[in-house]
Amino acid sequence: MTGKLRTVLFLFIGILYLGCQHKEKANASQLPANSSGTATKEATITVNLDKSPLDMSYYPAEYPKLKMAGKAKEPVVARVIYSRPKKDGRVIFGDVLKYGSRWRLGANEATEIEFFKDVTIQNNLIKKNRYIVYCIPYENKWTIVFNNDLFTWGLKIDSTKDVYKFDIPVLKSQYPMEYFTMEFEQKDSGMQLIMEWDIIKTMLPITY
Repeated sequence: MTGKLRTVLFLFIGILYLGCQHKEKANASQLPANSSGTATKEATITVNLDKSPLDMSYYPAEYPKLKMAGKAKEPVVARVIYSRPKKDGRVIFGDVLKYGSRWRLGANEATEIEFFKDVTIQNNLIKKNRYIVYCIPYENKWTIVFNNDLFTWGLKIDSTKDVYKFDIPVLKSQYPMEYFTMEFEQKDSGMQLIMEWDIIKTMLPITY
């Protein structure tokens, strides 16, 4: 290879290298910066976050954490798995949720309740099992329904598999709850499942 040809080749390689460097810097300048001011490719990843995040409540409260820390004083009795829709400025009961119509007690997949031992609700013996739980809201009461049609989405539930129904009174709160919330609370000789959203609060007493 002659000296002149070698020089031309080196110049060509140099131009290609500088062009690549310029392109990388241009792309990096379009990325959001992290706390140190450096652009990160990870920032370009778009995650479609669910507007109704999945949640889980136990009785006793925080049972898995208590168990792992060796502080659980009694075995787990129940848990509920549900998604938490947001009020987001809407009128929920009587508008978004029509009175007399079925509601999944959350969003997305059907809400599930599981009992790890036999319990009693309104003088009905509820056997240790997993159930779909949904609701028919009215202005002054909720009808809570346990159903055996597991692994369903939304309200595509086979009502012929309903196994228990309970009517519970509706209470009104002065302070709206932004996200629908379900949690267990100790009560007398057992517990109660508290359900709150918007200005509505209901409680399902459970003994065991």
